[in-house]
Amino acid sequence: MNRWFFALLMIAGLGAAGTGVRAAEFTPAQRTEIVSIVREALKQDPSILRDALTALQVDESAKTDEASRAAIASSRNDLVNSRDPVAGNPNGDVTIVEFFDTRCPYCRRMEPVMSDFLAQDRNVRLVFKDLPILGPGSVLGSKALLAAKRQGAYLKMREAVMRLPTNTTMAQLEQTARHLGLDWPRMEKDMNDPAVQAQIDANLDLARKIGIQGTPAFVIGTELVPGAIDAPDLRKAVEAARHG
Repeated sequence: MNRWFFALLMIAGLGAAGTGVRAAEFTPAQRTEIVSIVREALKQDPSILRDALTALQVDESAKTDEASRAAIASSRNDLVNSRDPVAGNPNGDVTIVEFFDTRCPYCRRMEPVMSDFLAQDRNVRLVFKDLPILGPGSVLGSKALLAAKRQGAYLKMREAVMRLPTNTTMAQLEQTARHLGLDWPRMEKDMNDPAVQAQIDANLDLARKIGIQGTPAFVIGTELVPGAIDAPDLRKAVEAARHG
């Protein structure tokens, strides 16, 4: 088995550091022998390949997590910037940053989970980062929320928009805004303000920098939590950030 494992290391290029031997230094006959040994090893024990792949995946995951933490640390000010809309306790001891898309079904499913969590933990600050990645309707939704923020109505507009049909239209946004008592002509004008688009672009750039590949995504402390999360795991992540 030791001979088989050594051969696998040579093929993978993992043995070079420990032996000083590069794959290019093998003769054709030696390479043929190594391949033969590997094939025989896999016939006798296919779990060798599975274990090697598992180890590789664990290593890659660890490297990704490390890179993500470094990016989060260097982007801390952008993540918790006061320009962004905030829910929960503005002076909370733990900040959760939520990247979301108004049309994302998983983001919508997180709404009651997060609402209940904030009601239970009164010392959490929730920062919203609009990340419209699901098409024109998403962009409209994000622009409507950021425009509503200028009228002090981001949170109530967000709550309403997240309940609209996912194929959000301008007519639906107008109806919703008027129903909430907002100044629609002003809001429509603000939606087209280049500063609103600039904020969306900044959110997209930040998401790429810290490795976000979809919504929802949460930054809790120094950790990136991709995808929807249930209440127990959310509580665990917050407590880790609080006492870490």
